[in-house]
Amino acid sequence: MIVNTETSTSTEIILNIAMDAADEEPFIDRSYRRTVGNLAIPGFRKGKAPRSVVENHVGRQALLREAIDYMIPETLNRVMQEQQLQAFIEPQVEMLEWEPVAFKAVIPLEPPVDLGDFRQLRLEKETIIVPPEQVERAIEQLRNEAAPWEPAARPTREGDLINLNVLGFMDGQEIVNDQAVDYLLRPENVLPFPGFSQHLAGLNEGEGKEFTIIVPPDYPRPEFAGREVAFQVEVLSVKEKNLPGPDDEFAKGVGEGFDNMEALRADIVERLNADAEARANYAFQELSLATLLDTATIGLSDLVIAREVQGIVEEREQMLRNQRLDMESYLGYIGKTPEEFQAELRPEAIDRLNRTLAMRQLAKEEEIAVSPEEVQAEIDDMVENTAAENRAAMRRVLNSADNVATFHNSILTRKTINRLTAIFLGEADTDTESAADADPETDTEADTVAADNVAADTAAAPDAESAAAAETDSDDTDDTANAAPETPGNNEGANPNAD
Repeated sequence: MIVNTETSTSTEIILNIAMDAADEEPFIDRSYRRTVGNLAIPGFRKGKAPRSVVENHVGRQALLREAIDYMIPETLNRVMQEQQLQAFIEPQVEMLEWEPVAFKAVIPLEPPVDLGDFRQLRLEKETIIVPPEQVERAIEQLRNEAAPWEPAARPTREGDLINLNVLGFMDGQEIVNDQAVDYLLRPENVLPFPGFSQHLAGLNEGEGKEFTIIVPPDYPRPEFAGREVAFQVEVLSVKEKNLPGPDDEFAKGVGEGFDNMEALRADIVERLNADAEARANYAFQELSLATLLDTATIGLSDLVIAREVQGIVEEREQMLRNQRLDMESYLGYIGKTPEEFQAELRPEAIDRLNRTLAMRQLAKEEEIAVSPEEVQAEIDDMVENTAAENRAAMRRVLNSADNVATFHNSILTRKTINRLTAIFLGEADTDTESAADADPETDTEADTVAADNVAADTAAAPDAESAAAAETDSDDTDDTANAAPETPGNNEGANPNAD
């Protein structure tokens, strides 16, 4: 076998590998043994024809092509072991010759990451102030939610709940037929199509109306976009809300009840402050990561980027399928070729890779680790939040290898982003317990959101009830786990400590 290095950089190595007859022999022999049992050759029982006869019968080229699927990966794996090469993602292989076999392999290496002198930088976190008007808006919303719908003896107006019969026609064909349907009359209500709601104001109970609307050209369903729809509506009833006064009696009926409006207002202020703090934490985490990336130098090969782009394309395809669309129709609607669409996704792919790799390098440098006890504690918390009758099944599901890895990655990402923010706040070296090692119970909601954005490829922990239900329907607990395993180029790097 002849192995030549075509190019070698810090991000990838390209090898040209030429095999000789001796290299091919064991693979062709394996192909013969796999093939002979399926051949009916005159004069021989099935599986008993010698190799020379089989070669004459099907041709050596046929045996070679049958062997190529395992010949190339096994040969490449051997070459990489001999040269002590570790691929970051699956290499790309191109056939050069068939007789004898020769191929080219592009081997992406672990991207080099230099985080720079970020530890000397400091950032300021936003000061949280909840304005009084925000508190009043929250009280108004609670009043609105508490108010019952009551009949209104007047024409319809914004905010009403009206009951309608609706018929819709496109080119004379009925596309909408809703009888006695409730409809909230608000400008932001875009059902059944944008612009429908604006035609319903000023109608009385029992009154009908006919009108047409033009569906916006950017409507997500191409079969309706830009077309005219004729509607016939009949108002069956009109209801409005009479808001309760913001008094102590109202406060007693909110949630589990408050003694008075003062107690309700204090609870609202506390919740709004907590929400604002969570948003500020998230914003600071995003700023911290952006600052880290500004100081970092990360080498990415074109193949690694291309694979990440393909992963994003597959995610978009799944989203489109959920909306009953396909990629071909979507690209036709936005007027782009697959190549143009992928080119647009390239910056997003690079950003995702840079985030993941930077976080993983930070975890290595800061020696951030996750213990089995931490993982088990989070699993225990999720089990405790499951209905008692499902807890045993839930525990078996969550303790599968895939789900344990998912919890591990999630905790590690959270600890790493907390450590990063502590560094930029100047708290990393002074706190006896760093933010990275803080009790998970004290983490804000923003920590979880930021962790998801930092390592977008990390599979989310499974929903407790659905996972338990899935376990009940399967004979193999591990197979029911709905957390996706890590795959290089898509989930690769979700674990910042992975080697």
